[in-house]
Amino acid sequence: MTGWTWEYEGYEPTDARLRESLCTLGNGYFATRGALPECVADDIHYPGTYVAGCYNRLTSDVSGRQVENEDLVNVPNWLPLRFRMHGRSWLTPDTAPVLEHREILHLSSGLLERLTRYGLGDDRSLTVRQLRLVHMADPHLAALRTEFTVEGGSGELHVEAALDGGVTNAGVPRYRDLDGRHLTHVHTGTATPDTTWLRCRTRTSDIRIGMASRLTTESPVTIRHAVPRTVQLTRLGLAPGRTATVDKTVALYTSRDPAISDPLHAAVDRVGRAPGFDALLAAHRTAWAQLWRRASIDVPGEAGRILRLHLFHVLQTLSPNTADLDVGVPARGLHGEAYRGHVFWDELFVLPYLNLHFPEVSRALLHYRHRRLEKACTAAKDAGRRGAMYPWQSGSDGREETQQLHLNPRSGRWLPDHTHLQYHVGSAIAYNVWQYSEASGDTEFLHTKGAEMLLQIARFWADAATWDDHLGRHRIRGVLGPDEYHDAYPDATTPGLDDNAYTNVTAAWVLSRTLELLAALPEPRRRELTERTGLEDGELDQWDEVSRTLHVPCHEGVISQFEGYGDLAELDWSGYRKNYGDIRRLDRILEAEGDTVNRYQASKQADVLMLGYLFSPGELRSLFHRLGLRLDDDTWHRTVDYYLHRTSHGSTLSGLVHGWILARARRAEAWQFCQEALRGDIADIQGGTTGEGIHLGAMAGTLDLVQRGLTGLETRQGALWLDPVPLPELSSYGFSLRYQGNWGVRLRLRRRHLEITVPSSDADPIDVRLPDRSVRLQPGEMARLMLPD
Repeated sequence: MTGWTWEYEGYEPTDARLRESLCTLGNGYFATRGALPECVADDIHYPGTYVAGCYNRLTSDVSGRQVENEDLVNVPNWLPLRFRMHGRSWLTPDTAPVLEHREILHLSSGLLERLTRYGLGDDRSLTVRQLRLVHMADPHLAALRTEFTVEGGSGELHVEAALDGGVTNAGVPRYRDLDGRHLTHVHTGTATPDTTWLRCRTRTSDIRIGMASRLTTESPVTIRHAVPRTVQLTRLGLAPGRTATVDKTVALYTSRDPAISDPLHAAVDRVGRAPGFDALLAAHRTAWAQLWRRASIDVPGEAGRILRLHLFHVLQTLSPNTADLDVGVPARGLHGEAYRGHVFWDELFVLPYLNLHFPEVSRALLHYRHRRLEKACTAAKDAGRRGAMYPWQSGSDGREETQQLHLNPRSGRWLPDHTHLQYHVGSAIAYNVWQYSEASGDTEFLHTKGAEMLLQIARFWADAATWDDHLGRHRIRGVLGPDEYHDAYPDATTPGLDDNAYTNVTAAWVLSRTLELLAALPEPRRRELTERTGLEDGELDQWDEVSRTLHVPCHEGVISQFEGYGDLAELDWSGYRKNYGDIRRLDRILEAEGDTVNRYQASKQADVLMLGYLFSPGELRSLFHRLGLRLDDDTWHRTVDYYLHRTSHGSTLSGLVHGWILARARRAEAWQFCQEALRGDIADIQGGTTGEGIHLGAMAGTLDLVQRGLTGLETRQGALWLDPVPLPELSSYGFSLRYQGNWGVRLRLRRRHLEITVPSSDADPIDVRLPDRSVRLQPGEMARLMLPD
């Protein structure tokens, strides 16, 4: 690992899946895992290419039940390129002697370099060097350059390049009992002597896919069709000291793309007009250089190198190319098939970073949610509720995609999945709408599509809340919180919990923010919105009452995760750690023992503490004050301590949130959790999950940790608010951001100093507010501010 490269030395089959995920290349439109082109999908390798928003739905027979699932489709594999010496077997690192192997991910240029030296016997060897790119400037193109050099003798090398339409979704062992055959009607053909094509469609969503490949080499190319593959062959005469080069250029389109007639015609036309590899690489490098300028981050040491890798993968999943697409935030990026490519609440951890660098991408991701607002309103109506009930897992059309069953690999049992009861995803969407508008100054979006979403989400929460005469408060029953371990009370016959504190407090926030927005809307727009949504006169009064009377349970002087949490049994944490070592997935361990985590005070990840992640201390106190409750520092610190000792951190998001919280509550322990968040994917701390796709929310969250968490940066009331809490391990760093029309605003934290530079432009000045002063910076000005101890 260097500042701008990520390198693997030596061939390790057991690490292949992890490397393939972390060496994925993408451009926001599609991404391809970092598998070796000569290797097929097997127990070691898993090549996969995923197009943003390309889903297909299939029904499988599971334990005698018909189960429907929608998946992000593994589209035809454009990578295959294998080779062998004349009369010999095809060379792969699993079947031939590997004398040297190296993979280098060049972050600055979005380039994957690979070098392998195969032993051929008789003191001969073949060196294979490859350069791979998924084009950032032209999102429909990818290219692979392969250089062959023989040592110790000459020979003829056979090279076979292919497009493979026979792929399935088989990248996650837990899903292999489910139908993964998403592609059908595979056809192949020849466009020109050096160009072949493949077309197919998805089985139920009927998305047409067109792919074309051009092979450029010094020798003649022949084409052979053997559906579901189309193969290009060439023979290279190799002599010692002379390198032979084969360039493979590929174009990929689907029928979801704008401004095309037919995806196959578009692919064939585009690959035919594409320039050579060197010109493609030059344009690709320029596009990446522009991205790095907009998302500049300067953090020293190992933390900075990992953050740059995280940023690289965020940009490959959600780039400016994404701004033209109807897609959401896939929780595992475009890097694998875990979570089926679904859209969860992970955007809550992603958009706050994008808002301050690529607001056009944030806006597109919020448009994805707005286009599915009607589906969310239909779901609420079907559940007997008003407003919008967004799904916990979303895919193509916004219906609930949470699977009905999930497999516990420890016990081998299929179990009911109740995570669809995490209705707090609606609050996350509302939060993202508000944060985007504050950071970008995009009042047009806030007053139109944003206001519609906020109104319908607020309407749902007001309708979901029921009055309890005994408590004298409103309650929200039958939900799940972010914890996910607890989905029911012990021995209960129905799922759901009452008064999850995170759910209730964020619902109160949504209601109060929506009331604030409606009051601020221009009268013509307010009238349009009222007419469009059928807003009734009495609703606003009800919303105000509910926002002030939602029940927040407590026990032992701390905020309860949900009503009754304090009555659950204590877990023998030390005993389970002694018996099992890694207990992050405590729920699976207990279920395999015939027990259930529902009986214990044990949480998978931050739940109550998520409130401290979303809201600054001042805003959280104000929220509790609106609810008629007092939240002082002692209560919050006791709450942090309480759950810190009762959390297994079974999610990569947990370390991130705890690091964020502890930076202000218990600074000495914060760095341990920050490191866990940083190393979550590169060290695969979840035990094999990274090979199924990176954890995009955690990666983006670490970037936001240094951007907003440690600086205390908030965008509200038309100003940048800063309240830094530098950690000893990370006290000096800098980054740039884009704020309300000011591009390239530079912040640098140097121990007790904060430097802010606003580039020259015709934009408005920026108001900066610290706890003890306010500063107004005109474009072209720089301020160096001393921070309090």
